[in-house]
Amino acid sequence: MKTLFLLQLVSTFYMTGLIWFVQIVHYPLFALVGRARFTRYQQAHQLRTTFAVGPMMLTEAATTVAIVYWPPPGMGPAFTWTGVGLLFVVWFSTALLQVPRHQVLASRFSPRHIRSLVISNWLRTIAWTARSVLLLIYLAQLFPNK
Repeated sequence: MKTLFLLQLVSTFYMTGLIWFVQIVHYPLFALVGRARFTRYQQAHQLRTTFAVGPMMLTEAATTVAIVYWPPPGMGPAFTWTGVGLLFVVWFSTALLQVPRHQVLASRFSPRHIRSLVISNWLRTIAWTARSVLLLIYLAQLFPNK
């Protein structure tokens, strides 16, 4: 159970840090790539991003589901199911909001879709940040006050 929690903690913190970088730096810079090379850039971006996020997103999802069945001591249902709910927000946002915009951008430069990507990505940014806060709250409970 400790291993599950640690894997979840590491994968969630990794994704939270990465999503803030993407939100503040990476996605806004799409607008500066320019029309001429944008589709090539976007296609390479999608492929490389999969390698950077895929393993951690899958680890986070697997440990989130596993913790529902094997929660660490003191992690009650409110923690577990809040974490599950937030992860659903992340995955549904990815599938229904970000992926379709990336698909459009892989075929053409579209300032409107870039703006929409940045705006809609706030949902994932907030959900991942909330997951990190939730895990920090649980982690703080493990250490008694002195």
